[in-house]
Amino acid sequence: MRLLTLRTSEGTTAVRQDGGTLTEIPGFADVGALLQDPVWEATAAAANGATHPLEGADLAAVVPSPGKIICVGHNYRNHIKEMGREVPEYPTLFAKYAESLIGPNDDLALPQESDAVDWEAELAVVIGKQGRRISEAEAGDHIAGYAVLNDISMRDYQFRTIQWLQGKTWEKSTPFGPALVTRDEFSPGPLMTSAVDGDVQQSTPTSDLVFTPEFLVSYISTIITLNPGDVIATGTPGGVGHAQDPKRYLQEGQVLVTTIEGLGQLKNRVIKEA
Repeated sequence: MRLLTLRTSEGTTAVRQDGGTLTEIPGFADVGALLQDPVWEATAAAANGATHPLEGADLAAVVPSPGKIICVGHNYRNHIKEMGREVPEYPTLFAKYAESLIGPNDDLALPQESDAVDWEAELAVVIGKQGRRISEAEAGDHIAGYAVLNDISMRDYQFRTIQWLQGKTWEKSTPFGPALVTRDEFSPGPLMTSAVDGDVQQSTPTSDLVFTPEFLVSYISTIITLNPGDVIATGTPGGVGHAQDPKRYLQEGQVLVTTIEGLGQLKNRVIKEA
């Protein structure tokens, strides 16, 4: 299934995508709320609420208010190489907060304080079942599905200290969506790309991870309980602007498109912050 969060005149609602039609899942304001239902898959499959055309739909971040957004740095070998690092023995983890999320087609506003805004295409894992100390063998059962995320990074703030968070969780900076695609319809492997004004910057299979989604679910759940709706951003491949010579950053008027085959795309126009 493909599950999305639709903005309407009355608020937001979780919807199921059937081809070009979105069907409301009554009683659930967004996909994150839906995932709190222990039988969310059956609930979503049986839903027969009001319908809307997919074309022109105003989509919110697919899970607008996750309890946790845990991000992984240095998880693609080509990105590790371009940043001059060694392949890590353990995952590099940092956090984002829900206020950083925007919809898959929302404008991306450049903050007044940073002139080094970079792109990072990522495969996002969405948790569907609570767990602590989950084994790697059982981790798949805790994954609801996958989505596309771009970990927009303010490099000047990121590298002010050895801790990255201040460059990674700016307000309304992280496109996320368009849909949660359940794991029976997607598994990591297809190509992930990012492009700026049609010029491809990143292009790497999502299978080329140092640490797999299952390993990450197991590792992170050793540290803290993972709950339905939590998000793991699994890292970005090579091709970020900061590693180019000369360095390249997003500029007003550009369009950033982030795509994972089988999951969909984010398309965000870059604007100046009001």
